[in-house]
Amino acid sequence: MAEERGADDGGDHLTLTGLRATAFHGVFEHERREGQVFIIDLTVWLDLSAAASGDDLGSTIHYGELAEEVVGAVERDPVDLIETVAQRIADLVLAHDSANSVRVTVHKPNAPITVPFSDVAVTITRSRA
Repeated sequence: MAEERGADDGGDHLTLTGLRATAFHGVFEHERREGQVFIIDLTVWLDLSAAASGDDLGSTIHYGELAEEVVGAVERDPVDLIETVAQRIADLVLAHDSANSVRVTVHKPNAPITVPFSDVAVTITRSRA
């Protein structure tokens, strides 16, 4: 069996980039009322050797289903902070038995900032306890 590795050590990983969800997170009333687009990037570290050698979808995380789960998690239950949204996603990913660790970035490109900017994002990395 392949050695288990995690975030930042070059181990096997699955990456989803640019998932889009419309949600109502934010501390301001207009954010809760009007909603906005959030963009999610995530990398999941897991052992892909069994999936690769057996050509078996059941030995990995189905990235199509994971994408739907992540978007669903972002779109439900508005909260104030994108940090909370990122943690929600990390918890969801780590609920998959094969996931060892995850890095989640939540972008809020339309954040209520009064100066010109391109993006606001938070990134968290979480591993199994």
